Amino acid sequence: MNVVYNGEKDRAFKDVLSQLIPRLAQHDDDVIYLDADLMSTIGTVKWAKEHPERAINCGVAEANMAGIAAGLSSAGFKPIMHTFGPFASRRCFDQIFLSGGYAGNSVTVIGTDPGVCAAFNGGTHMPFEDVALYRTIPGSMVFDITDTAMLESVVEQCKDIHGIKYLRVGRKNSPKVYADSQKFELGKGIVLRDGKDVTIAACGIMTAKALEAADVLAKEGISAAVIDMFTIKPLDEDLLISFAKKTGAVVTAENHNKIGGLYSACAAALAKQLPTPLEYVAVEDEFGEVAPQDYLEERFGLTVSRIAQKARTAVKRKN
Repeated sequence: MNVVYNGEKDRAFKDVLSQLIPRLAQHDDDVIYLDADLMSTIGTVKWAKEHPERAINCGVAEANMAGIAAGLSSAGFKPIMHTFGPFASRRCFDQIFLSGGYAGNSVTVIGTDPGVCAAFNGGTHMPFEDVALYRTIPGSMVFDITDTAMLESVVEQCKDIHGIKYLRVGRKNSPKVYADSQKFELGKGIVLRDGKDVTIAACGIMTAKALEAADVLAKEGISAAVIDMFTIKPLDEDLLISFAKKTGAVVTAENHNKIGGLYSACAAALAKQLPTPLEYVAVEDEFGEVAPQDYLEERFGLTVSRIAQKARTAVKRKN
């Protein structure tokens, strides 16, 4: 994997989605795109108007959109549906669970502006629980996307995979971690940095912060490995356990509620196979609020300094 992280911003996720979805539809006649009146937010509105047979604006009716997507799947199509994270998860969960998962249909769900990325849209639009919800669907796959290179690869693969696939992804710019045009193996973590004292397993917007935290720790003589656990379900338990054995301590870093997210997945795997000192950086049992993203990251402790602090604690616990 070609890691190019240097702190610079990537292309905006919405700009990539605006080109990616039309391209997938152009090359695969079975791809149908559905949206809940938010095409303008990811730049698909112009293409959708030009191709009404391939794009459906379902209006502000997300549960209905999920039902339509399930019906399209049952007819042999490959539906890709988009809306903001809270509406892609808790608002239409019953329809996704039953008409999608239980009925054996295949739907790729893209939930944008997850967690603190919702910023000024506020607490009503700030899903910290979406990962937990989708992890409960039998056979589902859940991804927290790090950058645009990963976004393109994961969506391209998901359209052809059976079952429910949920991708949580921002709309704006995020740090660029990977070189463009790479293939990401679904269900496998990516080792971004080796280490011997502690392992930091991160995902989404926290991946770049984990790399920065590792730099901070290195100056203190603490060698931290960093793994991008972008596939939260199914979790790469083999990789996690191998690094837990090597470093003896693990920290998870995520833009979700700790209940049901990456921390819960890693805790379950470690408790079952290799009890290990485990710390987390995640949202506590709280609702979101209206504010700029940088303020919200500080407010909920989703910071480089917090990751480094938790890593120090984990290292002390193993001694």
